[in-house]
Amino acid sequence: MKMLFNFFTKNKTRAKIIAVLWTLMIFVACLIPGRDVPSVHFPLIDKWVHFVIFGGFSFLWLAVFQTTNIRKRVLLFLLAVLTGYLVELLQGSGITSGRSYDLWDVLADSIGGALGVGLFYLTERKYGRESMVE
Repeated sequence: MKMLFNFFTKNKTRAKIIAVLWTLMIFVACLIPGRDVPSVHFPLIDKWVHFVIFGGFSFLWLAVFQTTNIRKRVLLFLLAVLTGYLVELLQGSGITSGRSYDLWDVLADSIGGALGVGLFYLTERKYGRESMVE
């Protein structure tokens, strides 16, 4: 875990690129037409996917900062919630076929965002941060 944490937090430019690409991946994956989404038979797979992608979202964006504090962690959590809500609004707007607004997905996004913030906080406390390169 320490190696993975250092990979994301040692280089600010790399952290930004990965966070931006992850965010773009969220929008692309969530806005493809419903008929193009692979069918996977696993209980609540859709919600698990939302946990993971929004957990990654908040974790990766926290890695962009030189240091974190409670304010940044709360703001990143709120950003994850707002991003998840925006994705659901776009899905419900009809811009992609076979997709709809789902409040349970917003909840899953929010829980994932909180888990990502919590995981980042615990990892940062355990391993600290090495000097970040621009």
